[in-house]
Amino acid sequence: MQALKTTFARLQPAVDFCALRVVESRGETLSVRQDVQEPLARTLDRGAMVTVIHKGGYGYAATSQLTDSGLRAAIAEATRWAEISRNRSVFDYSQLALPQPSGHYASPPTVPPRPWARKELLELLQAESRAAKLDDRIVDWGATIALLETRQLYITHAAAVQGDAGVEQEFRFVMPGVSVTAFGNGDTQTRSLGGQYNGYCRQGGLEILDAAGLVGAGQRVAEEALELLAAPNCPTGKMDLLLLPEQMLLQLHESIGHPLELDRILGDERNYAGTSFVTPDMFGSYRYGSELLNVAYDPTIANEFASFGWDDDGSAATKQLLIQDGILQRPLGGAISQARAGLPGVANARACSWNRAPIDRMANLNIEPGDASLAALIASVDRGVLMDTNVSWSIDDSRNKFQFGCERGVLIEGGKLTTVVKNPNYRGISATFWRSLRGVGDASTVNTMGTPFCGKGEPNQVIRVGHASPACLFGDIDVFGGES
Repeated sequence: MQALKTTFARLQPAVDFCALRVVESRGETLSVRQDVQEPLARTLDRGAMVTVIHKGGYGYAATSQLTDSGLRAAIAEATRWAEISRNRSVFDYSQLALPQPSGHYASPPTVPPRPWARKELLELLQAESRAAKLDDRIVDWGATIALLETRQLYITHAAAVQGDAGVEQEFRFVMPGVSVTAFGNGDTQTRSLGGQYNGYCRQGGLEILDAAGLVGAGQRVAEEALELLAAPNCPTGKMDLLLLPEQMLLQLHESIGHPLELDRILGDERNYAGTSFVTPDMFGSYRYGSELLNVAYDPTIANEFASFGWDDDGSAATKQLLIQDGILQRPLGGAISQARAGLPGVANARACSWNRAPIDRMANLNIEPGDASLAALIASVDRGVLMDTNVSWSIDDSRNKFQFGCERGVLIEGGKLTTVVKNPNYRGISATFWRSLRGVGDASTVNTMGTPFCGKGEPNQVIRVGHASPACLFGDIDVFGGES
């Protein structure tokens, strides 16, 4: 990284602004399926993106050639695109003053230190796999652990010339998963640890395996899959709905996170990932949810999956309330979108790698805890259903009308959990669903989740997102089962 800073400082781009973003990622995945170790998967990806702003135009170019000639060529290409876009863009980029940040960020260390010992980890995965095959009705099962280590450098040319260190960030992501599928009497049911999207992914070390409950998950998940085979279908009708954090991850992501992305609100994503029912005039006055709803954008939490110190345009990460007491406050928009819209935003200009430009993305989007225990939330329900772990989702292009399904449900009758039900689903409209929020769990109900699979942008970018949420209770929701 130091050599790249020196090389970048030596170059002389004749432009108003030039920045360099270098990304190096190393990944490894260990997996066992049906008691058979799958081939070790390893990845190495390294390259740089150059961003140029000149005479009101904006351009960028990527290169995997991290040499003097490679960076020169990238600067020349980015400058060419800035010239082409001048006077043709929807925004005059000469009005934009991007920051020149300096500092360092690193994922929290493993405490106590635990090495990435493949033999030991594969033995753990084999043990969980064997434990999952506890019945002939188990037809597919497996366990996985993935590790991703990423180093990033962001530095402006002006800072490099002055000898400034720029921003260096070091990330370590661990992603465990277990999935078991059972089949019987013509029915198939799948149960997993954190969902099919590896929901227990976090930053840190192998302590994440303990926090996620990986040890013992094989047997527990298999037992629940078999339990679902024998369970009745979820009933249909209007009733209370209690969502646990593994499902709140998806609910928060789809019906708050994506609708609040400012580039989507401005129309940039319309032809690919859709638009938003949210409009710029809503901020500061629109009632998004009940007064119990408080949603924070917080990339500063140490172990959450999408924590960082600075975004990919150099803006410093700070906690911001997007929704306060149910009222919409600010969008998920980075520095460029903020300047275009004239709205305050957050530090969320993010790219999936060195060969993609930053766009507005969620990072850590969290629901602030309330004051109710899980027992109190259950006791307050006369007729309803508890749902856990997403299995399917569908939402319209404006991120408004939705239909979501979960792996497992439990009926709540007379304030008590009673019958386990399968194929639990619910539907709603984002613009009104959150106003039905009538109970928010306390800190004891919070779980820190995430997903490595959030897709958006052209060309597509699949990026990491974190979500922490308590259990949440919604009133008078349209619930239905698999036969409806």
